[in-house]
Amino acid sequence: MGGMGKTTLAQLAYNDVDVQAHFETLIWVCVSDRFDQIRVAKAIIESIDRKSPDITELQNLVNRICDLIRGKKFFLVLDDVWSEKPNDWEPFELALKFGAQGSRILITTRKEGVAKMVNSAYTINLEVLSNEDSWLICSQMASVDRDDEQLGKLGRELANKCKGLPLAAKILGSVMGSQRSRQKWKNILDSNLWELKEVKKGIFLGPLLFSYNELPSAIKQCFLYCANFPKDYRFSRNELVYQWMAHGYLGLESNMEDMGESYFEKLVMHSFFQDFKKDDNDDDEIIRCNMHDMVHDFAQFMSTNECVTIDGDKELGTDCKSARHLTLELKEETQFPVSIYSAKNLRTLFLRTPYFGRMVFSSDLFQHLTCLRSLNLKDSSFEKLPNEVEKLKHLRLLNLSCSNITELPEMMCNLCNLQTLDISGCGQIMKLPQGMGKLIKLRHLLIDWCDELTEPFPKGIGRLSSLRTLNRFIIGGLNNFGECKLGDLKNLVHLKGSLGIEGLENVTDVQEAENAQLKNKIHLRKLRLVFGGEAENRRGETDELVLNALEPHPDLESLSIHYYGGTGYPNWVMSLTNLKKLVLDYCNKLEQLPPLGKLRFLESLEIWGSDSMKKVDVEFLGIESNRKKDEEMASTSTSSLILFPNLKSLFFESMFEWEEWDGMGESGVSESVLILIMPRLRVLTICQCPKLKSLPNFLEKTSLEELTIDCRISNWMTLACHLPGLKSLRCDNLNSGEHFPTLGKPLFLESLTICDAESVKKVGFEFLGIEESKIDEEKGSTSSSLSSLVLFPNLKSLSFWRLKEWEEWDGIGGTMREEEAQDSGVTITIMPRLQELRIHNCPKLKSLPDFLPTTPLKNLDIEYSPILSECCKTEIGDQWPKISHIPNISIYGGTV
Repeated sequence: MGGMGKTTLAQLAYNDVDVQAHFETLIWVCVSDRFDQIRVAKAIIESIDRKSPDITELQNLVNRICDLIRGKKFFLVLDDVWSEKPNDWEPFELALKFGAQGSRILITTRKEGVAKMVNSAYTINLEVLSNEDSWLICSQMASVDRDDEQLGKLGRELANKCKGLPLAAKILGSVMGSQRSRQKWKNILDSNLWELKEVKKGIFLGPLLFSYNELPSAIKQCFLYCANFPKDYRFSRNELVYQWMAHGYLGLESNMEDMGESYFEKLVMHSFFQDFKKDDNDDDEIIRCNMHDMVHDFAQFMSTNECVTIDGDKELGTDCKSARHLTLELKEETQFPVSIYSAKNLRTLFLRTPYFGRMVFSSDLFQHLTCLRSLNLKDSSFEKLPNEVEKLKHLRLLNLSCSNITELPEMMCNLCNLQTLDISGCGQIMKLPQGMGKLIKLRHLLIDWCDELTEPFPKGIGRLSSLRTLNRFIIGGLNNFGECKLGDLKNLVHLKGSLGIEGLENVTDVQEAENAQLKNKIHLRKLRLVFGGEAENRRGETDELVLNALEPHPDLESLSIHYYGGTGYPNWVMSLTNLKKLVLDYCNKLEQLPPLGKLRFLESLEIWGSDSMKKVDVEFLGIESNRKKDEEMASTSTSSLILFPNLKSLFFESMFEWEEWDGMGESGVSESVLILIMPRLRVLTICQCPKLKSLPNFLEKTSLEELTIDCRISNWMTLACHLPGLKSLRCDNLNSGEHFPTLGKPLFLESLTICDAESVKKVGFEFLGIEESKIDEEKGSTSSSLSSLVLFPNLKSLSFWRLKEWEEWDGIGGTMREEEAQDSGVTITIMPRLQELRIHNCPKLKSLPDFLPTTPLKNLDIEYSPILSECCKTEIGDQWPKISHIPNISIYGGTV
């Protein structure tokens, strides 16, 4: 039975912290009732590899699965399985045997036959909820006390209508919450909807119908449109809004997007969506979600004969000729089926060609389906869009994202009603059509991940005054007729979200930058400014004038400046009082940083490759030099000062000339003033800064949890040892002589990575954190609690990269430290929580420490370390006894 909570229970297991720590690889695949071997295989690979495979043959996909899981302990969840055919599962059963011993597969299904077919070792049959538990869910969703005297009795009677299904209780609770009165609850209880045969027979849930009937008619249309998408589809909030807008469900007002977002939120409140992914920058905004199978079934039931899905090799039935929304699934390389031409009233066409191959459009398509409002070729194999597309005069949405389309035809620009054009992920498109300026109703131009789209945009794009979405804007040279100029942004006053301006090196007339009027674009939240080419070959004064003229609205939250050639920062940067993120990327001539410590909401700061910057002084913190600061303090009654109050992440990389970083020592601030600097800092990264001499003392008082540090800085070790909450430490360029320094002191350290320690030949017991006096102290103690010594007590991950001279790794066996410990009765435990060890490119290493067998290691990875690899050979290597207990061992990409 659906709605029992099978998927929810599987999610709890999948997301459990202990489960995630136990397995090396976790895989989640939604299978659904239309079983497709190739789709499932691709989904498994994508879940592991984080990208879709460019493979079409089943056997090749299966081979890829074998390679990805070979020797690894994996946890695979196959959600919503229906197929009971052994032949469907045979290829996967053989491939999954390549995983390590201890791997587990969890299947959710409504059919007992599936459990028998896969020879399940353990089966959990979920029972329906008790009436009281159903009422508990309803009351929580309705925000009513379960013991409420006035509503409790009625509420329990309503909850009994859910028949023990958690999904039904959740949806009914949402309805009850929006009608919180005795009379309204009684009306629901006495409604004749409960007597409908579809409800009684379980074709759909009664609470779904109540929730649906409560919606205004416009929102009902929006909900039913979701039936066009396949089960388990990962909806994008914006994608839905753009589709609804294309069909006129959101009216004809200028604020259609706002209306669509309010409709989306209404559907969320009615529990029609679930499994939400929220925006990292806004915890309240949902950007992706799913729809439960039973809710999807209900939407399909309510839109029968209006939303239709057919296979491409089947003829369009008579009942489908009146369809308004059609999904056509083309499974093989084939000519376009002409049978759909009879669907004259079609408003939406989804063409799904999920596998690679060459698909050919029939040019007749657009002559017959002239009523189309939405054409969706996402992930399709079509390489060319015919010129005849111009015949779709009513088309409002064209989705070509992630398709094989190589070029956009000029005739496409005659689509005078087009509102949304999505070419994101079209990696072969190099330019936009010259006639883009004719698309005067275009509101959203989606061009993310178009890596080859590098040519300047056509000049007419500045006429698209309705544009809301334009993530990139590539400007041309001064004398290049037909290419857009920076000033063409002037009329695009409705732009929202993110904007990236590329080609700023082409701007020589400052008036062009002023004409862009970025300050008037009040809805922009992210701005990326790119000065391409070599900054050394440009006049820095021009870059400075251009950048100063590109002042954005003060509400901007994210700013990144790339390859800027000026020596000073823009004079408006400190007016961005809502700024949360700032990136300065290879601004090589920049000599100093602005007083960024004054920006109250700044959370992330990244500085990359500023070759001219030699000193970061106290002005960076937001403190004026001595005399000015004294005057400022004298004029205020404050006794405390917080600098960078919300900064969480600070990043410096490739600052090759940076020598000094001043703290408060020379600030001249009165001692009576309490100063807090970066109190919320969690992540600090300093890489490739070879001349930096020391770190400021205030860093020792921060709450750092992750530290990546260039170990050529003299006092890096002092900082690492003074951070009580440090969990992750990466040490780069550790040239401390032939021996490692003591790194075992941070008690809460969970991850340690050592990179490029070129002179180190030996890792000895000093590395573990055993001091000369420590055991003597233990020896003189009479307390039983001091009779043990735990080194690296919380370390889970340890990695060594590119230690070219490293030969020995000693534990404490046979050393004076071990003898003293034994004489004094002190028990030494080393790395009791270690889970994974990586050794990469350590060509001279020939041994592992004696304490390794006592660790709970689960994963060992050795690459490009030939001597150690030979010593770790199964059964015969002299280091094998130290690693034989580890379940997952990978050497040079192979497994042991």
